[in-house]
Amino acid sequence: MFLTISTTGTPERPATDLGFLLHKHPDKAQAFSTSYGKAHVVYPEASVERCTAALLLEVDAVALVRRGKGKGRGGAPDAALAQYVNDRPYAASSLLAVALSSVFSSAMKGTCQAKPELPARPLPLRVEVPALPARGGADLVRALFEPLGWTVSAEPVALDTEFPEWGDSRYVSLVLEGEQRLADALRHLYVLLPVLDDAKHYWVSSDEVDKLLRAGEGWLPDHPEQKLITSRYLSRRWSLTRQAMERLELVRLAETDDSAVEEIDNAVDEQTDTEEKPVPLAVQRRDAIVGALKATDAAKVLDLGCGQGQLVQELLKDTRFTEIVGVDVSMRALTIASRRLKLDRMGERQAERVKLVQGSLAYTDKRLKGYDAAVLSEVIEHLDLPRLPALEYAVFGSARPRTVIVTTPNVEYNVRWETLPAGHVRHGDHRFEWTREEFRGWAGTVAERHGYGVEFVPVGPDDPEVGPPTQMAVFTVSAQNTKNQDTKDQNTKEEKAA
Repeated sequence: MFLTISTTGTPERPATDLGFLLHKHPDKAQAFSTSYGKAHVVYPEASVERCTAALLLEVDAVALVRRGKGKGRGGAPDAALAQYVNDRPYAASSLLAVALSSVFSSAMKGTCQAKPELPARPLPLRVEVPALPARGGADLVRALFEPLGWTVSAEPVALDTEFPEWGDSRYVSLVLEGEQRLADALRHLYVLLPVLDDAKHYWVSSDEVDKLLRAGEGWLPDHPEQKLITSRYLSRRWSLTRQAMERLELVRLAETDDSAVEEIDNAVDEQTDTEEKPVPLAVQRRDAIVGALKATDAAKVLDLGCGQGQLVQELLKDTRFTEIVGVDVSMRALTIASRRLKLDRMGERQAERVKLVQGSLAYTDKRLKGYDAAVLSEVIEHLDLPRLPALEYAVFGSARPRTVIVTTPNVEYNVRWETLPAGHVRHGDHRFEWTREEFRGWAGTVAERHGYGVEFVPVGPDDPEVGPPTQMAVFTVSAQNTKNQDTKDQNTKEEKAA
Protein backbone atom coordinates (compact mmCIF):
# COMPACT_ATOMS: atom_id res chain seq x y z
CA MET A 1 0.00 0.00 0.00
CA PHE A 2 1.26 3.45 -0.89
CA LEU A 3 0.25 7.00 0.06
CA THR A 4 2.00 10.35 -0.37
CA ILE A 5 1.44 13.73 1.29
CA SER A 6 2.96 16.78 -0.40
CA THR A 7 3.08 20.49 0.35
CA THR A 8 4.70 23.60 -1.10
CA GLY A 9 6.48 26.41 0.69
CA THR A 10 8.48 29.62 0.59
CA PRO A 11 11.80 30.66 2.18
CA GLU A 12 9.81 32.16 5.07
CA ARG A 13 7.68 29.02 5.43
CA PRO A 14 9.71 26.15 3.94
CA ALA A 15 7.89 23.07 2.73
CA THR A 16 10.24 20.93 4.81
CA ASP A 17 8.26 22.00 7.88
CA LEU A 18 6.23 18.94 6.91
CA GLY A 19 8.98 16.88 8.52
CA PHE A 20 8.49 18.67 11.86
CA LEU A 21 4.74 18.06 11.71
CA LEU A 22 5.12 14.37 10.88
CA HIS A 23 7.98 13.95 13.39
CA LYS A 24 9.97 12.20 10.64
CA HIS A 25 13.22 13.72 9.36
CA PRO A 26 13.29 14.23 5.56
CA ASP A 27 16.92 13.03 5.36
CA LYS A 28 16.15 9.64 6.85
CA ALA A 29 14.36 6.53 5.65
CA GLN A 30 12.57 5.03 8.63
CA ALA A 31 10.85 1.68 9.17
CA PHE A 32 8.23 0.74 11.77
CA SER A 33 7.00 -2.71 12.69
CA THR A 34 3.25 -3.26 12.78
CA SER A 35 1.09 -6.25 13.64
CA TYR A 36 0.59 -7.02 9.95
CA GLY A 37 3.91 -6.10 8.36
CA LYS A 38 6.33 -3.19 8.12
CA ALA A 39 5.67 0.51 7.42
CA HIS A 40 8.30 2.68 5.73
CA VAL A 41 8.45 6.49 5.66
CA VAL A 42 10.62 8.14 3.01
CA TYR A 43 10.80 11.56 1.39
CA PRO A 44 11.06 11.37 -2.43
CA GLU A 45 11.62 15.13 -2.45
CA ALA A 46 12.45 17.62 0.30
CA SER A 47 13.23 21.22 -0.61
CA VAL A 48 12.17 24.66 0.50
CA GLU A 49 9.71 24.85 -2.41
CA ARG A 50 8.22 21.35 -2.25
CA CYS A 51 8.27 18.41 0.15
CA THR A 52 6.67 14.97 -0.18
CA ALA A 53 6.39 12.29 2.49
CA ALA A 54 5.54 8.75 1.39
CA LEU A 55 4.13 5.96 3.52
CA LEU A 56 4.70 2.45 2.17
CA LEU A 57 3.07 -0.45 4.00
CA GLU A 58 4.34 -3.97 3.32
CA VAL A 59 1.64 -6.39 4.43
CA ASP A 60 2.49 -9.88 5.66
CA ALA A 61 -0.48 -11.87 4.31
CA VAL A 62 0.28 -14.86 6.55
CA ALA A 63 0.41 -12.70 9.68
CA LEU A 64 -2.84 -11.03 8.63
CA VAL A 65 -4.65 -14.38 8.44
CA ARG A 66 -3.14 -15.75 11.64
CA ARG A 67 -3.93 -12.68 13.71
CA GLY A 68 -7.36 -12.24 12.12
CA LYS A 69 -8.31 -15.86 12.83
CA GLY A 70 -10.52 -15.98 9.77
CA LYS A 71 -12.34 -12.68 10.39
CA GLY A 72 -12.87 -10.06 7.77
CA ARG A 73 -13.18 -10.15 4.00
CA GLY A 74 -11.65 -13.26 2.46
CA GLY A 75 -11.29 -14.90 5.86
CA ALA A 76 -14.13 -17.42 5.80
CA PRO A 77 -13.00 -20.93 6.76
CA ASP A 78 -14.27 -22.32 3.44
CA ALA A 79 -12.27 -19.78 1.42
CA ALA A 80 -8.72 -20.75 2.37
CA LEU A 81 -7.15 -19.45 -0.83
CA ALA A 82 -8.90 -16.08 -0.54
CA GLN A 83 -7.28 -15.60 2.86
CA TYR A 84 -3.89 -15.35 1.17
CA VAL A 85 -4.75 -14.10 -2.32
CA ASN A 86 -6.51 -10.74 -2.00
CA ASP A 87 -5.98 -6.99 -2.46
CA ARG A 88 -4.83 -6.29 1.09
CA PRO A 89 -1.12 -5.77 0.31
CA TYR A 90 -1.87 -3.38 -2.54
CA ALA A 91 -5.01 -1.30 -1.97
CA ALA A 92 -5.57 1.33 0.73
CA SER A 93 -7.81 -0.04 3.48
CA SER A 94 -8.16 -0.21 7.25
CA LEU A 95 -4.62 -1.60 7.35
CA LEU A 96 -3.27 1.64 5.93
CA ALA A 97 -5.51 3.69 8.25
CA VAL A 98 -4.11 1.86 11.29
CA ALA A 99 -0.57 2.43 10.00
CA LEU A 100 -1.31 6.15 9.62
CA SER A 101 -2.48 6.43 13.22
CA SER A 102 0.51 4.46 14.48
CA VAL A 103 3.32 6.02 12.46
CA PHE A 104 1.93 9.58 12.50
CA SER A 105 0.20 9.53 15.90
CA SER A 106 1.67 12.85 17.12
CA ALA A 107 0.83 14.54 13.84
CA MET A 108 -2.74 13.27 14.02
CA LYS A 109 -3.08 14.70 17.53
CA GLY A 110 -1.78 18.06 16.31
CA THR A 111 1.31 18.27 18.50
CA CYS A 112 4.76 19.58 17.52
CA GLN A 113 7.23 20.39 20.29
CA ALA A 114 9.91 21.73 17.94
CA LYS A 115 7.55 24.27 16.32
CA PRO A 116 4.34 24.52 18.40
CA GLU A 117 2.78 27.04 16.01
CA LEU A 118 2.83 24.69 13.01
CA PRO A 119 -0.11 22.31 13.78
CA ALA A 120 -2.65 25.14 13.75
CA ARG A 121 -1.47 26.42 10.35
CA PRO A 122 -3.36 25.31 7.22
CA LEU A 123 -1.01 24.03 4.52
CA PRO A 124 -1.46 23.62 0.75
CA LEU A 125 -1.65 19.83 0.79
CA ARG A 126 -1.78 17.23 -1.95
CA VAL A 127 -2.60 13.64 -0.97
CA GLU A 128 -2.26 10.80 -3.48
CA VAL A 129 -3.50 7.24 -3.05
CA PRO A 130 -2.80 5.25 -6.24
CA ALA A 131 -5.12 2.34 -5.44
CA LEU A 132 -8.17 2.97 -3.27
CA PRO A 133 -11.07 0.49 -3.02
CA ALA A 134 -14.25 2.51 -3.46
CA ARG A 135 -17.49 0.65 -2.91
CA GLY A 136 -19.79 3.29 -4.31
CA GLY A 137 -17.45 4.54 -7.01
CA ALA A 138 -15.94 7.93 -7.69
CA ASP A 139 -19.22 9.69 -6.86
CA LEU A 140 -19.09 8.42 -3.29
CA VAL A 141 -15.43 9.43 -2.97
CA ARG A 142 -16.36 12.98 -3.92
CA ALA A 143 -19.41 12.95 -1.63
CA LEU A 144 -17.18 12.03 1.32
CA PHE A 145 -14.20 14.34 0.76
CA GLU A 146 -15.61 17.44 -0.96
CA PRO A 147 -17.72 18.60 2.06
CA LEU A 148 -14.45 18.68 4.03
CA GLY A 149 -12.94 21.29 1.70
CA TRP A 150 -10.95 19.02 -0.62
CA THR A 151 -10.72 19.28 -4.37
CA VAL A 152 -11.15 15.65 -5.41
CA SER A 153 -9.87 13.72 -8.40
CA ALA A 154 -11.00 10.09 -8.37
CA GLU A 155 -10.11 8.34 -11.59
CA PRO A 156 -11.45 4.78 -11.99
CA VAL A 157 -8.79 2.12 -12.49
CA ALA A 158 -9.40 -0.22 -15.42
CA LEU A 159 -9.67 -3.94 -14.72
CA ASP A 160 -7.07 -4.53 -17.40
CA THR A 161 -5.65 -1.89 -19.70
CA GLU A 162 -5.11 -4.58 -22.34
CA PHE A 163 -8.82 -5.34 -22.38
CA PRO A 164 -10.70 -2.01 -22.04
CA GLU A 165 -13.98 -3.74 -22.90
CA TRP A 166 -13.86 -5.34 -19.46
CA GLY A 167 -14.60 -1.95 -17.95
CA ASP A 168 -13.44 -0.39 -14.71
CA SER A 169 -12.58 -2.06 -11.43
CA ARG A 170 -13.93 -0.96 -8.05
CA TYR A 171 -10.64 0.90 -7.42
CA VAL A 172 -9.88 4.56 -8.03
CA SER A 173 -6.69 6.58 -8.15
CA LEU A 174 -7.32 9.34 -5.64
CA VAL A 175 -5.82 12.82 -5.51
CA LEU A 176 -6.91 15.32 -2.84
CA GLU A 177 -5.86 18.97 -2.89
CA GLY A 178 -6.74 21.74 -0.47
CA GLU A 179 -5.74 24.10 2.33
CA GLN A 180 -5.95 21.92 5.43
CA ARG A 181 -4.30 21.48 8.78
CA LEU A 182 -2.21 18.33 8.58
CA ALA A 183 -3.89 16.81 11.65
CA ASP A 184 -7.31 17.27 10.03
CA ALA A 185 -6.11 15.72 6.77
CA LEU A 186 -4.77 12.64 8.56
CA ARG A 187 -7.98 12.22 10.54
CA HIS A 188 -10.04 12.47 7.35
CA LEU A 189 -7.96 9.69 5.82
CA TYR A 190 -8.00 7.58 8.98
CA VAL A 191 -11.81 7.43 8.95
CA LEU A 192 -12.67 7.55 5.27
CA LEU A 193 -10.17 5.05 3.82
CA PRO A 194 -11.80 2.07 5.60
CA VAL A 195 -15.26 3.58 4.97
CA LEU A 196 -14.66 3.49 1.21
CA ASP A 197 -13.19 -0.01 1.39
CA ASP A 198 -16.23 -1.02 3.50
CA ALA A 199 -14.31 -3.85 5.20
CA LYS A 200 -12.01 -4.08 8.21
CA HIS A 201 -9.23 -6.51 8.92
CA TYR A 202 -10.03 -6.75 12.63
CA TRP A 203 -13.02 -7.35 14.86
CA VAL A 204 -14.95 -4.14 15.52
CA SER A 205 -15.75 -3.70 19.22
CA SER A 206 -17.24 -0.91 21.31
CA ASP A 207 -13.94 0.98 21.58
CA GLU A 208 -14.21 1.72 17.84
CA VAL A 209 -16.98 4.21 18.66
CA ASP A 210 -14.53 6.26 20.73
CA LYS A 211 -11.93 6.07 17.96
CA LEU A 212 -14.45 7.30 15.41
CA LEU A 213 -15.61 10.21 17.56
CA ARG A 214 -12.05 11.28 18.36
CA ALA A 215 -11.00 11.21 14.71
CA GLY A 216 -14.28 12.80 13.60
CA GLU A 217 -14.18 15.67 16.08
CA GLY A 218 -14.90 18.97 14.36
CA TRP A 219 -16.14 17.54 11.06
CA LEU A 220 -18.19 14.36 11.42
CA PRO A 221 -21.19 15.76 13.37
CA ASP A 222 -22.08 18.07 10.45
CA HIS A 223 -21.02 15.86 7.55
CA PRO A 224 -23.91 15.24 5.10
CA GLU A 225 -22.91 11.55 4.85
CA GLN A 226 -22.58 11.10 8.61
CA LYS A 227 -24.89 8.09 8.79
CA LEU A 228 -23.13 6.20 5.98
CA ILE A 229 -19.69 6.99 7.41
CA THR A 230 -20.69 5.82 10.88
CA SER A 231 -22.35 2.64 9.68
CA ARG A 232 -19.50 1.56 7.41
CA TYR A 233 -16.74 2.50 9.84
CA LEU A 234 -18.38 0.34 12.49
CA SER A 235 -18.84 -2.56 10.05
CA ARG A 236 -22.61 -2.06 10.04
CA ARG A 237 -22.91 -3.25 13.62
CA TRP A 238 -26.30 -1.79 14.44
CA SER A 239 -25.83 -1.37 18.20
CA LEU A 240 -22.50 0.43 17.80
CA THR A 241 -23.83 2.60 14.98
CA ARG A 242 -26.79 3.67 17.09
CA GLN A 243 -24.50 4.48 20.01
CA ALA A 244 -22.23 6.59 17.81
CA MET A 245 -25.13 8.42 16.15
CA GLU A 246 -26.64 9.29 19.52
CA ARG A 247 -23.34 10.67 20.77
CA LEU A 248 -22.89 12.67 17.57
CA GLU A 249 -26.39 14.08 18.03
CA LEU A 250 -25.43 15.19 21.53
CA VAL A 251 -22.44 17.04 20.06
CA ARG A 252 -24.71 18.68 17.50
CA LEU A 253 -27.17 19.76 20.20
CA ALA A 254 -24.34 21.21 22.26
CA GLU A 255 -23.06 23.19 19.28
CA THR A 256 -26.57 24.44 18.49
CA ASP A 257 -27.02 25.51 22.10
CA ASP A 258 -23.50 27.02 22.24
CA SER A 259 -22.76 24.84 25.27
CA ALA A 260 -20.23 22.23 26.25
CA VAL A 261 -21.33 18.61 25.87
CA GLU A 262 -20.81 18.11 29.61
CA GLU A 263 -23.26 20.93 30.39
CA ILE A 264 -26.01 19.26 28.36
CA ASP A 265 -25.19 15.69 29.35
CA ASN A 266 -25.69 16.34 33.07
CA ALA A 267 -28.68 14.24 34.02
CA VAL A 268 -26.50 11.81 35.95
CA ASP A 269 -24.04 12.98 38.60
CA GLU A 270 -20.96 10.79 38.39
CA GLN A 271 -19.97 11.74 41.93
CA THR A 272 -23.09 10.20 43.44
CA ASP A 273 -24.81 6.85 43.31
CA THR A 274 -26.51 6.53 39.93
CA GLU A 275 -29.33 4.45 41.39
CA GLU A 276 -32.26 6.39 42.76
CA LYS A 277 -32.67 5.78 46.48
CA PRO A 278 -35.97 4.15 47.45
CA VAL A 279 -37.39 7.40 48.83
CA PRO A 280 -41.11 7.02 49.60
CA LEU A 281 -41.86 10.36 47.91
CA ALA A 282 -40.36 9.09 44.63
CA VAL A 283 -42.60 6.03 44.80
CA GLN A 284 -45.64 8.15 45.60
CA ARG A 285 -44.87 10.43 42.70
CA ARG A 286 -44.68 7.55 40.23
CA ASP A 287 -47.85 6.02 41.62
CA ALA A 288 -49.67 9.35 41.21
CA ILE A 289 -48.48 9.69 37.61
CA VAL A 290 -49.46 6.12 36.71
CA GLY A 291 -52.87 6.64 38.32
CA ALA A 292 -53.45 9.82 36.33
CA LEU A 293 -52.45 8.07 33.10
CA LYS A 294 -54.84 5.21 33.79
CA ALA A 295 -57.66 7.68 34.41
CA THR A 296 -57.16 9.16 30.93
CA ASP A 297 -57.11 5.75 29.19
CA ALA A 298 -53.74 6.60 27.65
CA ALA A 299 -52.05 3.75 25.76
CA LYS A 300 -49.16 5.52 24.02
CA VAL A 301 -47.07 7.47 26.53
CA LEU A 302 -44.02 9.75 26.32
CA ASP A 303 -41.75 10.07 29.35
CA LEU A 304 -40.00 13.35 28.55
CA GLY A 305 -36.80 13.73 30.53
CA CYS A 306 -36.95 10.05 31.47
CA GLY A 307 -33.59 10.09 33.28
CA GLN A 308 -32.61 6.65 34.48
CA GLY A 309 -35.91 5.06 33.40
CA GLN A 310 -37.72 4.49 36.71
CA LEU A 311 -41.09 5.63 35.36
CA VAL A 312 -40.64 3.72 32.09
CA GLN A 313 -39.94 0.59 34.14
CA GLU A 314 -43.12 1.15 36.16
CA LEU A 315 -45.27 1.68 33.06
CA LEU A 316 -43.97 -1.52 31.47
CA LYS A 317 -45.56 -3.49 34.32
CA ASP A 318 -49.05 -2.55 33.05
CA THR A 319 -50.02 -3.98 29.65
CA ARG A 320 -52.57 -1.23 29.02
CA PHE A 321 -49.60 0.97 28.05
CA THR A 322 -48.87 -0.42 24.60
CA GLU A 323 -46.14 2.04 23.58
CA ILE A 324 -43.75 3.78 25.97
CA VAL A 325 -41.05 6.16 24.75
CA GLY A 326 -38.40 7.54 27.08
CA VAL A 327 -36.73 10.74 25.87
CA ASP A 328 -33.68 12.38 27.42
CA VAL A 329 -30.83 14.60 26.25
CA SER A 330 -28.30 12.71 28.37
CA MET A 331 -26.77 9.61 26.80
CA ARG A 332 -25.43 8.53 30.18
CA ALA A 333 -28.95 8.58 31.59
CA LEU A 334 -30.29 6.61 28.61
CA THR A 335 -27.51 4.05 28.96
CA ILE A 336 -28.38 3.53 32.62
CA ALA A 337 -32.07 3.33 31.71
CA SER A 338 -31.30 0.66 29.12
CA ARG A 339 -29.43 -1.38 31.70
CA ARG A 340 -32.21 -0.92 34.25
CA LEU A 341 -34.80 -2.14 31.75
CA LYS A 342 -32.50 -4.96 30.53
CA LEU A 343 -33.35 -4.05 26.93
CA ASP A 344 -30.69 -6.40 25.57
CA ARG A 345 -32.37 -9.37 27.28
CA MET A 346 -35.99 -8.30 26.91
CA GLY A 347 -38.41 -10.58 25.05
CA GLU A 348 -39.47 -9.53 21.56
CA ARG A 349 -43.07 -8.74 22.47
CA GLN A 350 -42.05 -6.66 25.49
CA ALA A 351 -39.29 -4.91 23.54
CA GLU A 352 -41.83 -3.75 20.95
CA ARG A 353 -43.56 -1.71 23.67
CA VAL A 354 -40.58 0.41 24.73
CA LYS A 355 -38.09 2.74 23.06
CA LEU A 356 -35.41 5.08 24.39
CA VAL A 357 -34.44 8.07 22.24
CA GLN A 358 -32.15 11.04 22.66
CA GLY A 359 -33.60 14.50 22.21
CA SER A 360 -33.72 18.00 23.63
CA LEU A 361 -37.06 19.30 24.90
CA ALA A 362 -36.02 22.81 23.92
CA TYR A 363 -36.64 21.94 20.25
CA THR A 364 -39.63 20.66 18.33
CA ASP A 365 -39.34 17.01 17.37
CA LYS A 366 -41.66 15.26 14.93
CA ARG A 367 -40.92 11.95 16.68
CA LEU A 368 -42.99 13.15 19.66
CA LYS A 369 -46.22 13.59 17.72
CA GLY A 370 -49.15 11.18 17.82
CA TYR A 371 -49.05 10.09 21.49
CA ASP A 372 -51.91 9.94 23.97
CA ALA A 373 -50.01 11.37 26.91
CA ALA A 374 -46.70 12.96 27.87
CA VAL A 375 -45.11 13.11 31.31
CA LEU A 376 -42.69 15.79 32.52
CA SER A 377 -41.75 14.41 35.93
CA GLU A 378 -39.34 16.67 37.85
CA VAL A 379 -38.07 18.15 34.59
CA ILE A 380 -39.05 21.81 34.23
CA GLU A 381 -37.08 22.94 37.28
CA HIS A 382 -33.86 21.79 35.55
CA LEU A 383 -34.29 24.41 32.80
CA ASP A 384 -33.38 28.07 32.98
CA LEU A 385 -36.58 30.11 33.08
CA PRO A 386 -35.94 31.74 29.67
CA ARG A 387 -35.93 28.23 28.13
CA LEU A 388 -39.39 27.30 29.43
CA PRO A 389 -41.31 28.89 26.52
CA ALA A 390 -39.34 26.70 24.09
CA LEU A 391 -40.22 23.56 26.07
CA GLU A 392 -43.82 24.73 26.33
CA TYR A 393 -44.18 25.05 22.57
CA ALA A 394 -42.30 21.80 21.84
CA VAL A 395 -44.66 19.82 24.09
CA PHE A 396 -48.01 21.66 24.13
CA GLY A 397 -47.84 23.38 20.75
CA SER A 398 -45.95 20.95 18.50
CA ALA A 399 -46.20 17.42 19.96
CA ARG A 400 -49.63 18.19 21.43
CA PRO A 401 -50.60 14.93 23.20
CA ARG A 402 -54.12 14.61 24.56
CA THR A 403 -52.83 14.64 28.16
CA VAL A 404 -49.73 16.22 29.69
CA ILE A 405 -48.70 15.52 33.28
CA VAL A 406 -46.18 17.85 34.95
CA THR A 407 -44.70 17.40 38.42
CA THR A 408 -42.29 19.77 40.14
CA PRO A 409 -41.13 20.45 43.73
CA ASN A 410 -43.16 22.75 45.96
CA VAL A 411 -40.59 25.17 47.39
CA GLU A 412 -42.90 26.03 50.29
CA TYR A 413 -42.52 22.48 51.60
CA ASN A 414 -38.73 22.78 51.83
CA VAL A 415 -38.95 24.08 55.39
CA ARG A 416 -40.18 20.61 56.40
CA TRP A 417 -36.91 18.97 55.29
CA GLU A 418 -34.71 18.93 58.37
CA THR A 419 -31.55 18.21 56.36
CA LEU A 420 -32.13 21.00 53.81
CA PRO A 421 -30.50 24.35 54.75
CA ALA A 422 -32.79 27.34 54.65
CA GLY A 423 -32.91 29.04 51.27
CA HIS A 424 -31.47 26.05 49.38
CA VAL A 425 -33.16 24.16 46.54
CA ARG A 426 -33.49 20.35 46.73
CA HIS A 427 -30.97 19.57 44.00
CA GLY A 428 -27.89 21.45 42.86
CA ASP A 429 -29.06 21.37 39.24
CA HIS A 430 -32.45 22.97 39.94
CA ARG A 431 -32.64 26.37 38.27
CA PHE A 432 -35.74 27.31 40.26
CA GLU A 433 -38.41 25.87 42.55
CA TRP A 434 -41.91 27.34 42.52
CA THR A 435 -44.51 28.07 45.15
CA ARG A 436 -47.95 26.63 44.61
CA GLU A 437 -49.20 30.02 43.39
CA GLU A 438 -46.34 30.38 40.90
CA PHE A 439 -46.86 26.88 39.52
CA ARG A 440 -50.60 27.37 39.17
CA GLY A 441 -50.05 30.69 37.43
CA TRP A 442 -47.65 29.16 34.90
CA ALA A 443 -49.83 26.09 34.30
CA GLY A 444 -52.97 28.20 33.86
CA THR A 445 -51.29 30.41 31.28
CA VAL A 446 -49.97 27.41 29.34
CA ALA A 447 -53.36 25.71 29.39
CA GLU A 448 -55.16 28.82 28.12
CA ARG A 449 -52.59 29.48 25.41
CA HIS A 450 -52.75 25.98 23.95
CA GLY A 451 -56.38 24.98 24.51
CA TYR A 452 -55.99 22.64 27.50
CA GLY A 453 -57.83 22.36 30.77
CA VAL A 454 -55.71 21.81 33.89
CA GLU A 455 -56.26 20.22 37.31
CA PHE A 456 -53.87 20.20 40.26
CA VAL A 457 -53.15 17.13 42.37
CA PRO A 458 -51.07 17.05 45.58
CA VAL A 459 -48.39 14.35 45.75
CA GLY A 460 -47.15 13.24 49.15
CA PRO A 461 -48.40 14.44 52.55
CA ASP A 462 -50.52 17.58 52.04
CA ASP A 463 -49.37 19.85 54.85
CA PRO A 464 -52.13 22.30 55.88
CA GLU A 465 -49.64 25.19 56.04
CA VAL A 466 -47.12 24.62 53.23
CA GLY A 467 -48.90 22.12 50.98
CA PRO A 468 -47.48 18.87 49.53
CA PRO A 469 -43.80 18.22 48.78
CA THR A 470 -44.58 17.65 45.08
CA GLN A 471 -47.18 19.48 43.04
CA MET A 472 -48.70 17.88 39.95
CA ALA A 473 -50.68 19.43 37.10
CA VAL A 474 -52.76 17.29 34.73
CA PHE A 475 -53.45 19.04 31.42
CA THR A 476 -56.17 17.59 29.20
CA VAL A 477 -57.43 18.78 25.85
CA SER A 478 -60.99 18.20 24.71
CA ALA A 479 -61.95 17.18 21.18
CA GLN A 480 -63.41 20.67 20.61
CA ASN A 481 -60.19 22.32 21.77
CA THR A 482 -58.20 20.08 19.45
CA LYS A 483 -60.43 21.03 16.54
CA ASN A 484 -60.15 24.73 17.40
CA GLN A 485 -56.38 24.51 17.71
CA ASP A 486 -56.06 22.71 14.36
CA THR A 487 -58.17 25.44 12.75
CA LYS A 488 -56.01 28.11 14.39
CA ASP A 489 -52.81 26.44 13.18
CA GLN A 490 -54.19 26.15 9.64
CA ASN A 491 -55.18 29.83 9.65
CA THR A 492 -51.69 30.76 10.86
CA LYS A 493 -50.11 28.75 8.03
CA GLU A 494 -52.39 30.41 5.48
CA GLU A 495 -51.57 33.87 6.86
CA LYS A 496 -47.83 33.17 6.60
CA ALA A 497 -48.26 31.84 3.07
CA ALA A 498 -50.17 34.96 2.08
